[in-house]
Amino acid sequence: MIITHHSAKNFRNIGSISFEPHPEMNIIYGENGQGKTNIIESIWLLTGFYSFRARKNIQLISQGHDEAEILTRFYSHMREQLAEMKINKRKELVLNGIKEESPRVMMGKYFAVVFSPSTLGIVQDGPSERRKLLDIALSLIKPNYAVVMSRYLRVLDQRNALLKKMGERCFENGYIEPWDNELVSLGTKIVKYRLDYIEKLSALSGEIYNGISSGREKFTFHYDFSPENISEEEIKEKLIADIEKYRDADLKKLYTNAGPHTHDLILSLNGRDARVFGSQGQQRSCALAMKLGEASIIEEITGESPVVLLDDVMSELDEGRQTFILNYLDNWQVFITCCDPSQLLRSKKGKAFEVIDGDIKEME
Repeated sequence: MIITHHSAKNFRNIGSISFEPHPEMNIIYGENGQGKTNIIESIWLLTGFYSFRARKNIQLISQGHDEAEILTRFYSHMREQLAEMKINKRKELVLNGIKEESPRVMMGKYFAVVFSPSTLGIVQDGPSERRKLLDIALSLIKPNYAVVMSRYLRVLDQRNALLKKMGERCFENGYIEPWDNELVSLGTKIVKYRLDYIEKLSALSGEIYNGISSGREKFTFHYDFSPENISEEEIKEKLIADIEKYRDADLKKLYTNAGPHTHDLILSLNGRDARVFGSQGQQRSCALAMKLGEASIIEEITGESPVVLLDDVMSELDEGRQTFILNYLDNWQVFITCCDPSQLLRSKKGKAFEVIDGDIKEME
Protein backbone atom coordinates (compact mmCIF):
# COMPACT_ATOMS: atom_id res chain seq x y z
CA MET A 1 0.00 0.00 0.00
CA ILE A 2 1.19 3.52 -0.84
CA ILE A 3 -0.24 6.87 0.26
CA THR A 4 -0.07 9.28 -2.68
CA HIS A 5 -1.73 12.32 -1.09
CA HIS A 6 -2.66 13.30 2.45
CA SER A 7 -4.48 16.33 3.81
CA ALA A 8 -6.00 17.35 7.13
CA LYS A 9 -8.04 20.32 8.31
CA ASN A 10 -8.82 21.56 11.82
CA PHE A 11 -7.11 18.49 13.27
CA ARG A 12 -5.52 19.28 16.65
CA ASN A 13 -3.11 22.20 15.99
CA ILE A 14 -3.33 21.73 12.21
CA GLY A 15 -5.24 24.47 10.40
CA SER A 16 -4.94 23.02 6.92
CA ILE A 17 -2.20 20.87 5.36
CA SER A 18 -1.84 19.03 2.08
CA PHE A 19 1.17 17.11 0.79
CA GLU A 20 2.29 14.32 -1.56
CA PRO A 21 4.47 11.79 0.29
CA HIS A 22 7.34 9.90 -1.30
CA PRO A 23 6.53 6.21 -1.96
CA GLU A 24 9.44 5.20 0.27
CA MET A 25 11.05 7.42 2.93
CA ASN A 26 9.33 10.48 4.40
CA ILE A 27 11.11 12.41 7.17
CA ILE A 28 8.85 14.78 9.10
CA TYR A 29 10.92 17.03 11.33
CA GLY A 30 10.61 20.09 13.50
CA GLU A 31 10.79 21.28 17.09
CA ASN A 32 8.70 19.66 19.81
CA GLY A 33 5.07 20.75 19.93
CA GLN A 34 4.85 21.83 16.29
CA GLY A 35 2.48 19.06 15.14
CA LYS A 36 4.65 16.23 13.79
CA THR A 37 2.83 13.55 15.79
CA ASN A 38 -0.53 15.04 14.82
CA ILE A 39 0.27 14.33 11.16
CA ILE A 40 1.23 10.72 11.98
CA GLU A 41 -1.96 10.37 14.03
CA SER A 42 -4.13 11.66 11.18
CA ILE A 43 -2.60 9.07 8.83
CA TRP A 44 -3.17 6.28 11.36
CA LEU A 45 -6.86 7.11 11.96
CA LEU A 46 -7.73 5.95 8.44
CA THR A 47 -7.05 2.36 9.57
CA GLY A 48 -10.43 2.52 11.33
CA PHE A 49 -8.95 2.12 14.80
CA TYR A 50 -8.95 4.58 17.68
CA SER A 51 -6.16 7.11 17.96
CA PHE A 52 -3.02 5.84 19.67
CA ARG A 53 -3.14 9.00 21.84
CA ALA A 54 -6.80 9.76 22.62
CA ARG A 55 -10.17 8.06 22.93
CA LYS A 56 -12.46 11.09 22.67
CA ASN A 57 -13.20 12.70 19.31
CA ILE A 58 -13.29 16.19 20.84
CA GLN A 59 -9.56 15.89 21.56
CA LEU A 60 -8.87 15.56 17.82
CA ILE A 61 -10.62 18.76 16.75
CA SER A 62 -8.91 22.16 16.72
CA GLN A 63 -10.08 24.54 19.40
CA GLY A 64 -12.90 26.78 18.18
CA HIS A 65 -14.03 24.33 15.48
CA ASP A 66 -16.85 21.78 15.40
CA GLU A 67 -15.31 19.31 12.98
CA ALA A 68 -12.00 17.98 11.69
CA GLU A 69 -11.41 16.50 8.24
CA ILE A 70 -8.88 14.00 6.91
CA LEU A 71 -8.48 13.01 3.26
CA THR A 72 -6.09 10.40 1.91
CA ARG A 73 -5.50 9.01 -1.56
CA PHE A 74 -3.82 5.63 -1.43
CA TYR A 75 -2.95 2.79 -3.77
CA SER A 76 -4.10 -0.58 -2.43
CA HIS A 77 -5.52 -3.79 -3.88
CA MET A 78 -4.18 -2.81 -7.31
CA ARG A 79 -6.13 0.46 -7.59
CA GLU A 80 -6.11 4.03 -6.34
CA GLN A 81 -8.62 4.71 -3.60
CA LEU A 82 -9.87 7.77 -1.73
CA ALA A 83 -10.81 7.86 1.94
CA GLU A 84 -12.42 10.91 3.54
CA MET A 85 -13.09 11.13 7.27
CA LYS A 86 -15.02 13.77 9.17
CA ILE A 87 -14.63 13.87 12.94
CA ASN A 88 -17.27 15.50 15.11
CA LYS A 89 -19.30 13.71 17.78
CA ARG A 90 -18.56 10.58 15.81
CA LYS A 91 -16.29 9.61 12.94
CA GLU A 92 -17.89 9.52 9.49
CA LEU A 93 -16.17 7.80 6.57
CA VAL A 94 -16.64 8.05 2.82
CA LEU A 95 -14.62 5.48 0.87
CA ASN A 96 -14.38 5.86 -2.91
CA GLY A 97 -17.47 8.08 -2.90
CA ILE A 98 -19.59 5.70 -0.80
CA LYS A 99 -20.60 6.61 2.75
CA GLU A 100 -19.79 3.75 5.09
CA GLU A 101 -21.59 2.83 8.31
CA SER A 102 -18.36 2.80 10.32
CA PRO A 103 -14.64 3.59 9.85
CA ARG A 104 -14.04 -0.04 10.87
CA VAL A 105 -14.69 -0.93 7.23
CA MET A 106 -11.11 0.22 6.57
CA MET A 107 -9.76 -2.90 8.28
CA GLY A 108 -8.35 -5.07 5.53
CA LYS A 109 -8.31 -2.17 3.06
CA TYR A 110 -5.84 0.33 4.54
CA PHE A 111 -2.74 -1.09 6.21
CA ALA A 112 -0.55 0.79 8.65
CA VAL A 113 1.67 0.02 11.63
CA VAL A 114 2.51 2.73 14.16
CA PHE A 115 5.32 3.00 16.70
CA SER A 116 5.13 5.93 19.12
CA PRO A 117 6.48 6.54 22.64
CA SER A 118 3.27 4.98 23.99
CA THR A 119 4.15 1.74 22.14
CA LEU A 120 6.69 1.06 24.89
CA GLY A 121 3.64 0.11 26.95
CA ILE A 122 3.77 -3.23 25.10
CA VAL A 123 6.77 -4.07 27.27
CA GLN A 124 6.51 -1.77 30.27
CA ASP A 125 2.79 -1.84 31.11
CA GLY A 126 0.26 -4.48 32.05
CA PRO A 127 -1.31 -7.31 29.99
CA SER A 128 -3.99 -5.09 28.43
CA GLU A 129 -1.37 -3.34 26.23
CA ARG A 130 -0.10 -6.65 24.87
CA ARG A 131 -3.64 -7.88 24.24
CA LYS A 132 -4.34 -4.63 22.38
CA LEU A 133 -1.27 -5.28 20.19
CA LEU A 134 -2.66 -8.71 19.26
CA ASP A 135 -6.21 -7.45 18.73
CA ILE A 136 -5.22 -4.60 16.40
CA ALA A 137 -2.70 -6.67 14.42
CA LEU A 138 -5.13 -9.57 13.94
CA SER A 139 -8.01 -7.28 12.98
CA LEU A 140 -5.87 -5.79 10.18
CA ILE A 141 -5.06 -9.14 8.60
CA LYS A 142 -8.16 -11.12 9.67
CA PRO A 143 -11.17 -8.76 9.76
CA ASN A 144 -13.32 -11.64 11.01
CA TYR A 145 -11.24 -11.62 14.20
CA ALA A 146 -12.60 -8.15 15.00
CA VAL A 147 -16.15 -9.47 14.53
CA VAL A 148 -15.54 -12.42 16.88
CA MET A 149 -13.84 -10.20 19.46
CA SER A 150 -16.72 -7.70 19.35
CA ARG A 151 -19.22 -10.49 19.96
CA TYR A 152 -17.07 -11.90 22.77
CA LEU A 153 -16.91 -8.51 24.53
CA ARG A 154 -20.71 -8.11 24.27
CA VAL A 155 -21.27 -11.54 25.85
CA LEU A 156 -18.65 -10.72 28.50
CA ASP A 157 -20.51 -7.51 29.40
CA GLN A 158 -23.79 -9.44 29.61
CA ARG A 159 -22.24 -12.11 31.83
CA ASN A 160 -20.72 -9.49 34.13
CA ALA A 161 -24.11 -7.75 34.41
CA LEU A 162 -25.69 -11.08 35.30
CA LEU A 163 -23.04 -11.75 37.94
CA LYS A 164 -23.94 -8.46 39.61
CA LYS A 165 -27.61 -9.47 39.68
CA MET A 166 -26.64 -12.86 41.10
CA GLY A 167 -24.72 -11.04 43.80
CA GLU A 168 -27.91 -9.24 44.79
CA ARG A 169 -30.25 -12.24 44.60
CA CYS A 170 -29.90 -16.00 44.75
CA PHE A 171 -29.79 -17.78 41.38
CA GLU A 172 -28.96 -21.35 40.45
CA ASN A 173 -25.55 -21.75 38.76
CA GLY A 174 -27.34 -23.15 35.71
CA TYR A 175 -28.78 -19.70 35.08
CA ILE A 176 -25.39 -18.44 33.86
CA GLU A 177 -24.44 -21.50 31.77
CA PRO A 178 -25.67 -20.12 28.38
CA TRP A 179 -23.26 -17.19 28.76
CA ASP A 180 -20.47 -19.55 29.83
CA ASN A 181 -21.02 -21.67 26.74
CA GLU A 182 -21.00 -18.65 24.39
CA LEU A 183 -17.86 -17.22 26.03
CA VAL A 184 -16.08 -20.55 25.59
CA SER A 185 -17.21 -20.90 21.97
CA LEU A 186 -16.06 -17.40 21.00
CA GLY A 187 -12.99 -17.56 23.26
CA THR A 188 -11.80 -20.74 21.54
CA LYS A 189 -11.77 -18.96 18.18
CA ILE A 190 -9.94 -15.95 19.66
CA VAL A 191 -7.23 -18.06 21.30
CA LYS A 192 -6.72 -20.10 18.12
CA TYR A 193 -6.30 -16.90 16.06
CA ARG A 194 -3.86 -15.52 18.63
CA LEU A 195 -1.73 -18.66 18.89
CA ASP A 196 -1.34 -18.95 15.12
CA TYR A 197 -0.36 -15.29 14.92
CA ILE A 198 2.03 -15.38 17.90
CA GLU A 199 3.92 -18.32 16.39
CA LYS A 200 4.73 -16.18 13.32
CA LEU A 201 5.30 -12.95 15.25
CA SER A 202 7.64 -14.49 17.82
CA ALA A 203 9.91 -15.99 15.16
CA LEU A 204 10.05 -12.79 13.09
CA SER A 205 10.48 -10.46 16.08
CA GLY A 206 13.30 -12.63 17.41
CA GLU A 207 15.15 -12.36 14.09
CA ILE A 208 14.62 -8.59 13.93
CA TYR A 209 15.78 -8.07 17.52
CA ASN A 210 18.86 -10.16 16.75
CA GLY A 211 19.67 -7.71 13.95
CA ILE A 212 18.95 -4.63 16.07
CA SER A 213 21.19 -5.87 18.89
CA SER A 214 23.87 -7.30 16.54
CA GLY A 215 23.28 -10.73 18.02
CA ARG A 216 24.15 -9.73 21.59
CA GLU A 217 20.77 -10.64 23.09
CA LYS A 218 17.95 -13.11 22.47
CA PHE A 219 14.34 -11.93 22.49
CA THR A 220 11.48 -14.43 22.79
CA PHE A 221 7.86 -14.42 23.92
CA HIS A 222 4.94 -16.78 24.37
CA TYR A 223 1.23 -16.77 25.17
CA ASP A 224 0.64 -17.50 28.85
CA PHE A 225 -2.57 -19.49 28.26
CA SER A 226 -1.13 -22.50 26.45
CA PRO A 227 1.65 -23.84 24.22
CA GLU A 228 1.47 -23.05 20.51
CA ASN A 229 0.66 -26.52 19.15
CA ILE A 230 -2.65 -27.13 20.90
CA SER A 231 -5.85 -28.22 19.15
CA GLU A 232 -9.09 -26.25 19.16
CA GLU A 233 -10.71 -28.99 21.24
CA GLU A 234 -7.94 -28.72 23.83
CA ILE A 235 -8.35 -24.91 23.89
CA LYS A 236 -12.07 -25.35 24.47
CA GLU A 237 -11.53 -27.85 27.29
CA LYS A 238 -9.03 -25.55 28.98
CA LEU A 239 -11.36 -22.55 28.74
CA ILE A 240 -14.21 -24.62 30.24
CA ALA A 241 -11.92 -25.72 33.09
CA ASP A 242 -10.91 -22.09 33.74
CA ILE A 243 -14.54 -20.89 33.80
CA GLU A 244 -15.40 -23.59 36.34
CA LYS A 245 -12.26 -22.94 38.39
CA TYR A 246 -13.03 -19.24 38.78
CA ARG A 247 -16.82 -19.44 39.16
CA ASP A 248 -16.74 -18.83 42.93
CA ALA A 249 -14.33 -15.92 42.44
CA ASP A 250 -16.62 -14.51 39.73
CA LEU A 251 -19.62 -14.59 42.09
CA LYS A 252 -17.56 -12.98 44.84
CA LYS A 253 -15.95 -10.23 42.71
CA LEU A 254 -18.95 -9.86 40.37
CA TYR A 255 -16.95 -10.01 37.15
CA THR A 256 -15.47 -12.68 34.88
CA ASN A 257 -11.94 -13.67 35.93
CA ALA A 258 -11.07 -16.15 33.16
CA GLY A 259 -10.96 -15.96 29.38
CA PRO A 260 -9.02 -14.30 26.53
CA HIS A 261 -9.70 -10.86 28.05
CA THR A 262 -7.31 -11.84 30.90
CA HIS A 263 -4.51 -13.50 28.88
CA ASP A 264 -1.00 -12.13 28.44
CA LEU A 265 2.17 -12.33 26.37
CA ILE A 266 5.29 -13.15 28.39
CA LEU A 267 8.29 -11.29 26.93
CA SER A 268 11.82 -12.50 27.70
CA LEU A 269 15.34 -11.21 27.07
CA ASN A 270 17.98 -13.90 27.45
CA GLY A 271 15.42 -15.95 29.41
CA ARG A 272 14.53 -13.17 31.88
CA ASP A 273 11.42 -11.01 32.12
CA ALA A 274 11.98 -8.08 29.72
CA ARG A 275 9.58 -5.91 31.71
CA VAL A 276 11.61 -6.30 34.91
CA PHE A 277 15.18 -6.80 33.74
CA GLY A 278 15.34 -4.97 30.38
CA SER A 279 16.87 -1.50 30.19
CA GLN A 280 14.78 1.23 28.55
CA GLY A 281 16.85 0.87 25.38
CA GLN A 282 16.34 -2.90 25.34
CA GLN A 283 12.61 -2.51 25.98
CA ARG A 284 12.36 0.00 23.14
CA SER A 285 14.15 -2.46 20.83
CA CYS A 286 11.78 -5.28 21.90
CA ALA A 287 8.70 -3.17 21.14
CA LEU A 288 10.17 -2.00 17.84
CA ALA A 289 11.03 -5.58 16.82
CA MET A 290 7.43 -6.63 17.53
CA LYS A 291 5.99 -3.78 15.45
CA LEU A 292 8.34 -4.46 12.52
CA GLY A 293 7.40 -8.13 12.79
CA GLU A 294 3.75 -7.09 12.67
CA ALA A 295 4.42 -5.13 9.47
CA SER A 296 6.17 -8.12 7.86
CA ILE A 297 3.25 -10.43 8.65
CA ILE A 298 0.75 -7.98 7.15
CA GLU A 299 2.75 -8.00 3.92
CA GLU A 300 3.11 -11.79 3.93
CA ILE A 301 -0.58 -12.53 4.53
CA THR A 302 -2.30 -9.73 2.60
CA GLY A 303 0.21 -9.13 -0.17
CA GLU A 304 0.07 -5.42 0.72
CA SER A 305 3.06 -3.69 2.31
CA PRO A 306 1.81 -1.56 5.21
CA VAL A 307 2.63 2.09 5.71
CA VAL A 308 5.07 2.27 8.64
CA LEU A 309 4.66 5.23 11.01
CA LEU A 310 7.63 5.79 13.34
CA ASP A 311 7.04 8.64 15.77
CA ASP A 312 10.11 9.80 17.72
CA VAL A 313 11.92 6.47 17.45
CA MET A 314 15.35 7.11 15.97
CA SER A 315 16.60 9.68 18.48
CA GLU A 316 17.06 6.96 21.12
CA LEU A 317 18.98 4.59 18.84
CA ASP A 318 22.67 4.57 17.98
CA GLU A 319 23.79 4.78 14.36
CA GLY A 320 24.21 1.01 13.98
CA ARG A 321 20.64 0.31 15.11
CA GLN A 322 19.29 3.13 12.95
CA THR A 323 21.08 1.70 9.91
CA PHE A 324 19.65 -1.79 10.52
CA ILE A 325 16.10 -0.44 10.84
CA LEU A 326 16.36 1.78 7.76
CA ASN A 327 17.68 -1.16 5.74
CA TYR A 328 14.88 -3.40 7.05
CA LEU A 329 12.29 -0.82 6.01
CA ASP A 330 13.67 -0.58 2.48
CA ASN A 331 10.91 -0.74 -0.17
CA TRP A 332 8.13 0.11 2.32
CA GLN A 333 6.54 3.54 2.58
CA VAL A 334 7.75 5.02 5.87
CA PHE A 335 6.95 8.20 7.79
CA ILE A 336 9.52 9.07 10.47
CA THR A 337 9.23 12.04 12.82
CA CYS A 338 12.27 13.56 14.49
CA CYS A 339 13.66 16.87 15.76
CA ASP A 340 17.04 16.60 14.03
CA PRO A 341 16.90 15.04 10.54
CA SER A 342 20.64 15.29 9.83
CA GLN A 343 21.42 11.59 10.37
CA LEU A 344 18.31 10.33 8.58
CA LEU A 345 18.86 12.57 5.57
CA ARG A 346 21.66 10.27 4.50
CA SER A 347 18.90 8.15 2.98
CA LYS A 348 19.12 8.64 -0.80
CA LYS A 349 15.49 7.85 -1.54
CA GLY A 350 12.76 10.02 -0.09
CA LYS A 351 11.44 13.43 0.93
CA ALA A 352 11.90 15.64 3.97
CA PHE A 353 9.12 17.84 5.37
CA GLU A 354 9.51 20.55 8.00
CA VAL A 355 6.62 21.16 10.39
CA ILE A 356 6.19 24.58 12.01
CA ASP A 357 3.12 25.48 14.04
CA GLY A 358 0.87 22.90 12.41
CA ASP A 359 1.97 23.65 8.86
CA ILE A 360 4.06 21.31 6.68
CA LYS A 361 6.53 22.32 3.97
CA GLU A 362 8.50 20.06 1.65
CA MET A 363 12.24 20.78 1.81
CA GLU A 364 14.79 20.49 -0.99
